[in-house]
Amino acid sequence: MTILSRRPTEGAEVDLDIGQPSAFEPIATEARYRAPKATISSDQSKTWLRRALPVVLAHKGMFITSLVLSFVGLMIQVQIPKLLQDAVQNAVVAHRAALHTYIVAMVALAIAAGVAGYISRYFLMRTAYEIEFDLRNIIYTHLAKMSFPFYDRVQSGQLISRANSDIRSVQMYLTFAPSILVQCSVALVAFGYMLSISVPLALVAMIPMPFVYFLGVQMRKRMFPVSWLIQARLADVATIVDENTNGVRVVKSFAAEQRELTTLAKAADRLQWSYIKDADIRATFTPTVQNLPQIGLALVLLFGGWLALRGSLPVAAIISFSLYIVMLQAPFQMLGMIIMMGQRAAASSKRIYEILDEQPTVVDRPGAVDLVDCRGDVRFDSVKFKYSDDNPLVLDNFDLHIPPGQTVALVGRTGSGKSTVARLLARFYDVTDGRVLIDDKDVRDLTLTSVRGNVGIVLDEPFLFSVSIRDNIAYGAPTADIDDIVAAARAAGADEFIRELPEGYDTVVGERGYTLSGGQRQRIAIARTLLVNPPILILDDATSAIDVQVELTIHGALRRLMEGRTTLIIAHRLSTISLADRVLLMDQGRIVADGTHTELMATVPLYAEVLAQGEKEDAERMANAGGDGAASRLRLEGLGPVGPSEPEGLGMRGGF
Repeated sequence: MTILSRRPTEGAEVDLDIGQPSAFEPIATEARYRAPKATISSDQSKTWLRRALPVVLAHKGMFITSLVLSFVGLMIQVQIPKLLQDAVQNAVVAHRAALHTYIVAMVALAIAAGVAGYISRYFLMRTAYEIEFDLRNIIYTHLAKMSFPFYDRVQSGQLISRANSDIRSVQMYLTFAPSILVQCSVALVAFGYMLSISVPLALVAMIPMPFVYFLGVQMRKRMFPVSWLIQARLADVATIVDENTNGVRVVKSFAAEQRELTTLAKAADRLQWSYIKDADIRATFTPTVQNLPQIGLALVLLFGGWLALRGSLPVAAIISFSLYIVMLQAPFQMLGMIIMMGQRAAASSKRIYEILDEQPTVVDRPGAVDLVDCRGDVRFDSVKFKYSDDNPLVLDNFDLHIPPGQTVALVGRTGSGKSTVARLLARFYDVTDGRVLIDDKDVRDLTLTSVRGNVGIVLDEPFLFSVSIRDNIAYGAPTADIDDIVAAARAAGADEFIRELPEGYDTVVGERGYTLSGGQRQRIAIARTLLVNPPILILDDATSAIDVQVELTIHGALRRLMEGRTTLIIAHRLSTISLADRVLLMDQGRIVADGTHTELMATVPLYAEVLAQGEKEDAERMANAGGDGAASRLRLEGLGPVGPSEPEGLGMRGGF
C-alpha cells in the first residue's frame, strides 16, 4: 500500500514550527505482503470459471503437485484389491505362495498411499489458502480504487459478505473440484481393472451410473437459484449487523433495540427459509445419488455369485470386484457435494464479479501530471454539479477564486453546497460541468495522488482507526517521528488530553475512536491533517464538536499554520469565521455575497439570518451535551478576536 503525503519539515518544534508547504513528494510504506501474481479476467463474455482460472494457474506448481500426488496415492490404493484377489487365489485357495508376502506388500502399499495422501492434502490446503488470500487482495485492491459515488450507493454489509463468504465458496470449489475429478479419473482406472477381470460383471456393476448422472444434472439445475438466494440473504444479514454495530448509539438513544432485533429476525427467517430449501433439495437428491452405486454392489454379488457357481469366475474375483465398487462409490458420494459447491460458487462468483466489473469514475486522465510546487491558487470556473443524474444541481454556475495564501470562510444554510465545494476541490467527485483549477491546472489533468497530497481536508465527522493515537495522527505521514506528531497534536489542542490517557500517545482507541469524545476525535483529525503540512487546507466544520473555549485556545496555532497557506473554512461558528480574511455567503449552489464579516452583517440580511441559525443550533448542541447553552452570547455585530478574557458563556468547560 502506498500512502502519499508531504514530509514534515525536519526539526519541527512542539509549538508547530512545521514550516511552509514544500513540493509534492510521495512517501511510500513498503508492503508487508506480496501482491497476487494474477487477477480475475476482465472478459465478461467468459464463464465464471474461465475468468477465475488465472488466479488458480498462478499457483499451478503447488496445485499440480498436489493433484499428481493424490493420483499416485489413489493408484496405489487401486492395486490393493488386485493384490488381495491374488492373495486369496494363490495363498488361501491354491496354496501356491506364502500369505505373509502379500500381507507385507499390502502394508507397504498402504504406507506409501498414506504418505502420498498426506503430502497431497498439505499442498492442496496450501493452494486453497493462497487462492483465498489472492481473491481477498484482488477485491480489496479494487475497492480501494473505487470512487466515492460507488460507496454512496453500495451497502458496506454487501461488500463484507462478498469479501468473506462469497470468496470462501469460490475458493473451495476452485481447489476441491479438481481433486474430486482426480478421484473420478482413478475410478476409471478401477473400472479398467474390473473389465480385465470380467467384462460382463463390470458392465452389470455400472448399470446404476447413468441414473446417477441424470439425477446430478437435475440437482444442479434446482440448486443454482437457491444458492444465489442464500448468498444474497447472507449479505442482507451482514448489512443489518454492520449497520446496527456502527449505529449502536442511535439505536440505544431511541430505545429501538427490539425493533432492530425484529428486523434482524425477519432477515434471518428469510435466510433460514433459503437454507431449508437448499437442505430439502439435497435431502431429495443426495441420498439417491450416493446410494445408487450400492445397487451396483448388489448386482455384482448376484451376477458374480451366479458366474462363480457356474465356474466362469473365481470366487476371489468377487472380493476384488466388491472393493472396486466401494472405490467407485467415493466419487459418486461426493458428486452431490461438488454439485452443491459448484452452484454456490457460481452464484458467489457472479456477486464478486458485480464488484470487480464496476469501474471507478474518478480516475487519472491519460497523460495526467503531478501537481508539484503547489502555490495554492484555487479557482472554480462556472461549476455545475449534481451527485447523480436523478438528483438536482447542488452547485449551479458556481464561481470562486481564492488567491494563494488567502483564508476564506464559506457560510450558508444546510444544503447550500458548502461541503460539496470541498469534495470537488479534493476531487472526491468530478464536476458535471465547468472546471476546478489549482494553480491554473484543471484537477482532472492532474494525478489524483498529487491533488490529494496537496489538499488536506478535515471533515466534520472525523474517522479514527482502531490503532494507537500516535498511528492515527501519523496516518498520512507514517515515517514521522514522535516530535512532529506531538507538535501537530499541540497545535490541534490535543496534546494535553492525550497525555492524560493511560498510555498517552500509545493508547489504542476503540472502533471509530468512540472511546474518545467527539471534540477529542476532531482534534486528533486536525492534528492528522496538520502533520502532512498541505499547501491547501480545508476545514469542513472541523471544530463543530469542540467546546468553544477549547476552540479558542487552538486558534493561535491555526492562524500561524494558515500563514502562506490557502485555507477554505466551512463554518457556522462566529469564532471560526474570525480566522478568515474573507467571508463568502452561499445560497442555492451559488455565492451570493462576498466581503468581510462586518460588511456582510451591515448589507446582507441573509448572512445575519444564517449566522443566527447556526449560533442557535450550536447553543442547543452544547446544552444537550451538558453546557449552559450560552455560546450565542458572542455578538453577531462587530465580530472580532475572542480570547480567554471572555470565558463566561462560551460553552462547556472541561467537558472533554
